[in-house]
Amino acid sequence: MNFEGFDPAGRRRPRPQLSRRRLLQGTVWLGAGVGAAPLLGACGGDNPAASSGNSAPYPLARPDRPVKLPIKDSNPPIDDGLDPETGGVFKILNYDAYMAPGIMKAFGAEYDVDVQVTPYTNYDEMLSKIRAPGQSFDLVFPGPGQMSKMVFTDLIQPLNHSYIPNLENLWPEYQDPWYDKGAQYTVPYTIYTTGVVYRADRVSSVPENGYDLIWDEKYAGKIYILDDMWEAIGMSMLRNGLTTNINTSDASLVQKATDSLIELIDSVNIKANINAYTEVPEGKATIHQGWSGDVIAGQYYLPKGETPEVLGYWVPEESSKRVTGNDCIAIPKSAKKPMLAHTLINDLLDNDISLRNFGWNGYQPPINKLSAEYLIDQGYIPKNLGSAVVVPDDFKTGITTYEVAPSTEALWRQNWSKFKAGG
Repeated sequence: MNFEGFDPAGRRRPRPQLSRRRLLQGTVWLGAGVGAAPLLGACGGDNPAASSGNSAPYPLARPDRPVKLPIKDSNPPIDDGLDPETGGVFKILNYDAYMAPGIMKAFGAEYDVDVQVTPYTNYDEMLSKIRAPGQSFDLVFPGPGQMSKMVFTDLIQPLNHSYIPNLENLWPEYQDPWYDKGAQYTVPYTIYTTGVVYRADRVSSVPENGYDLIWDEKYAGKIYILDDMWEAIGMSMLRNGLTTNINTSDASLVQKATDSLIELIDSVNIKANINAYTEVPEGKATIHQGWSGDVIAGQYYLPKGETPEVLGYWVPEESSKRVTGNDCIAIPKSAKKPMLAHTLINDLLDNDISLRNFGWNGYQPPINKLSAEYLIDQGYIPKNLGSAVVVPDDFKTGITTYEVAPSTEALWRQNWSKFKAGG
């Protein structure tokens, strides 16, 4: 097996806590003293949210309404022609166990720095740590749903592309993404789909609508959904044919999807967590809503003697019907080693280094070389889990969660709280 540096017995889960993409509430930003008027003024009136009647104090990017984030005179990119900083500490603000330790160790040795990771479990915690007085970080890993907020509050700085030639290794879609036109502030780190992870040796057949497995009473007591309101309620919307807009502000649709989830409490004794990567391989769960990276990493948590053939992953066959997301890499404005940060970003986009990192955390980078055929042929992904490979069409046409206005976030949270309270 080609998973160089992969240590399933010694590492933690690559996605340790719920909702990497959505836990940073707009209300938190306003409560932190970021006034709405200055931000709206900075948007220059080009605010997609305003045109939809769903106002927010920053532009809300959409695939059909992409956003080119402004570069301010007060927050310019670093100059050309600089050498990487050396010595001292290089500080990364990231989810725990989301980057291969071997990669960080080699990077630290090459540039004579002590690479330190400060972990966070959600975007509220990330915000708190990045804004803490006197604190500075050299690299941070937000999601697309935080781009506008972080730019308009000067928490991240623009990138200087002259230091990131490996951008050309990315899928073209990510060299100019809709949430950050021109990749001015971010590069992608990983991409994933959301589907259904299951034990193929227990599930006799998968229905055309694989989400129906979660409502199948034959597997009662062994069914889990993601402990993430956007993933769970959004999945219920798709399963019940309510809408493909899993960011909707329509209260009736959110309630109907939530009511369908509440039915699962009695019918299948539904449980919610984010442990598909271990609980399906180990047999605690037979069916678990999960991320594609979970099932790829899950093959290394199988009990001794079992092979990856006992695992299955369902997503809709058509990319336009798949839920797709990604995480990003950015440089905080507070970075003390911004040139070195650019260097590590470029390394993480290197074909070989990105493959090593994928081999450790199970979450696929959108690198041209790492096609479905390549990853399967090289033994990184068993053929029976080929559906877990993300392809460019998933990003171009897939269903995704967006940055939403605080009022929409509050609506979803209210319904999610109802479900978590048992209806």
